[in-house]
Amino acid sequence: MSDGKDSLDLSGLGAAIPNSNGLDPKVRKRVEKLREIQGQHDELEAKFFEERAALEAKYQKLYEPLYSKRYEIVNGVIEVEAESAGETPAEQKSGEEKGVPAFWLNAMKNHEILAEEIQERDEEALKYLKDIKWYRISEPKGFKLEFHFDTNPFFKNSVLTKTYHMIDEDEPILEKAIGTDIEWYAGKCLTQKVLKKKPRKGSKNTKPITKTEDCDSFFNFFSPPQVPDDEEEIDEDTAEQLQNQMEQDYDIGSTIRDKIIPHAVSWFTGEAAQDDDFEGLIDGDEDDYEEDEDEDDEDEESEDDHDTKKTKGAAGGDGQQGERPAECKQQ
Repeated sequence: MSDGKDSLDLSGLGAAIPNSNGLDPKVRKRVEKLREIQGQHDELEAKFFEERAALEAKYQKLYEPLYSKRYEIVNGVIEVEAESAGETPAEQKSGEEKGVPAFWLNAMKNHEILAEEIQERDEEALKYLKDIKWYRISEPKGFKLEFHFDTNPFFKNSVLTKTYHMIDEDEPILEKAIGTDIEWYAGKCLTQKVLKKKPRKGSKNTKPITKTEDCDSFFNFFSPPQVPDDEEEIDEDTAEQLQNQMEQDYDIGSTIRDKIIPHAVSWFTGEAAQDDDFEGLIDGDEDDYEEDEDEDDEDEESEDDHDTKKTKGAAGGDGQQGERPAECKQQ
């Protein structure tokens, strides 16, 4: 089956049905018919995936001119015409920045998942990010992200890439991710920090002791977790940790592909973040309700005090109205 799914081989319908022991012959016959129907469904699904891929490719080409115009405006390649005759175009104003400074940095910072990855020390480098693109790859199946940077004082690379190889694009099932070796300039590596420690008093070594440690950084995204070879055995805890790391890594990549790239302007302005929050409120409405553990106690207290409140009401005291139980409790 296309897109990583194997279509059902109808010639094998006569084979033994798994877990069919003890089935009545008539029931087994019905199950065989159901398997045939399932096979027809899977064939249609295969065609759906093929047509969807073709449709996505078609519209990806239609998006490209729009992405190119976005790139030109963001990076000051072209200037937007003045809205009124008396307004001076930006390129004629001395000392004014071209384009939209820190466009991609701010677009990503406005997304909750990406904001957690971007450290304060990353921001200066990400201001040099000119464009983010993505491409679907077919052999092997998956997709590739490209981060295009202007010349900057942090690293030599003009393009950083991240490629995801998928076993099944539609589930999706990630096989592995491939990053980029970043060529950091001396003393500019953002994924490591240098710790200095003064030597002990009386020590012959008077120079500070330095130690390099890995640290949190958005640029760790380009050094994804590696799946060990089949021959290597890892324990259950390590396997679970690796799986969580790969899932998190894929979430970041798919967020950039599906949300940031197509809707970058809305993320830059913050409008997309507001829409995301609103959708989250709708999706999480049921979770906002907590079980009232004291409800039963309140019912018992209400029943115990019922006669007292009724007596006060008859006397015209403060409890004339009384506390009516909730409507759902009256039933």
